[in-house]
Amino acid sequence: MAKLTVRDLTAEQLRGRRALVRVDFNVPLDEHGHITDDTRIRAAIPTLELLVERGARVVLLSHLGRPKGKPDAKYSLEPVARRLKELMPRRDVSFVESTDTDEAQKATMALTDGQVVLLENTRFLGGEESNDPRLARGLAQLGDLYVNDAFGAAHRAHASTEGVAHHLSPAVAGLLMDRELAYLHGALEQPGHPFVAILGGSKISGKIDVIDALLPKVDALLVGGAMACTFYKAMGLEIGKSLVEPDRVEMAKELLEQAGTRLILPHDATVAADLKSGASARAVPRDGIPADMAMLDIGPRTAESYARAILSARTVLWNGPMGVFETPPFDKGTRAIADAMASATGRGATTIVGGGDSAAAVEQFGLAPKMSHVSTGGGASLEFLEGKALPGVDALTER
Repeated sequence: MAKLTVRDLTAEQLRGRRALVRVDFNVPLDEHGHITDDTRIRAAIPTLELLVERGARVVLLSHLGRPKGKPDAKYSLEPVARRLKELMPRRDVSFVESTDTDEAQKATMALTDGQVVLLENTRFLGGEESNDPRLARGLAQLGDLYVNDAFGAAHRAHASTEGVAHHLSPAVAGLLMDRELAYLHGALEQPGHPFVAILGGSKISGKIDVIDALLPKVDALLVGGAMACTFYKAMGLEIGKSLVEPDRVEMAKELLEQAGTRLILPHDATVAADLKSGASARAVPRDGIPADMAMLDIGPRTAESYARAILSARTVLWNGPMGVFETPPFDKGTRAIADAMASATGRGATTIVGGGDSAAAVEQFGLAPKMSHVSTGGGASLEFLEGKALPGVDALTER
């Protein structure tokens, strides 16, 4: 069923009311506490601007990192509040160093129309991750209605993502949440054909359910990354020192039989003794991986054939890099996929990058704006693609 969104709320419904907004400001920080990628903060701004323009008093909740249910200064959202203030220079943005306290409650009650306050990390609260009912009721006291714009946390049934939604009405999806769901749902239920999916990363185990869910829907499923090596092992090929999941080899055999010609493995591999040996990296056929080397990227022939498949597609879904893209020259395969997807977008295809490392790669290459959609939620997008319910979405008000 479709969920209500912030677009459905009029200025009359919002003016003078506290909109409790769960955002996903779980951004990477360096050792000095500086934000190294503010994509997730920027992604929430359209929802915040809509609420402010319609007169709401905006109260923001987010987690950051894994502070284990108690305050930890290195996971404070204070640097995020500073960045948000810079990104919304015309707005009154403040920060409160607590969440489920009288101080936080007073701060939300003191807001005037159009003001924004970010409260401290929800994971500083012991009951957040266990979805404690008492905490959920306490968080509900901070707002008059609820907006969930944290797609990246929608697969977690936490107090601030699921529990609180049962205590505030309406509970609606933010613009980012709505966009994420629309693109991923469209890809699964009404894709343009040819529909090509690209799956990479290191492990088959994390993608088994995605492969199962996608195989009946796609015209081709292209595999890259170290997960290809587990398939190679299932085929009896030498994989040298490559990463492999020995306990998943039988499963890989079954998937190969089930998939037939739709599951396509790399024809060649870029190999080296280790990550530090980039200068001596070379391409070899997939049946020619030396025993003393590891596959660290797809090879050039594979990159070319995968790019051709992408350019012929109407819908392209990508999750997982083709190699160790953070370390040149093992970034070439991932770069080739990103370049081909950017070109496909320009030709009218719908291109979706499913969060996580793939999203980081297209950002690193400066190609994110050339994709139809780059998901902000790696784990959430995977679970959605697997067909699993997302608790943070299920709890929202039906349209």
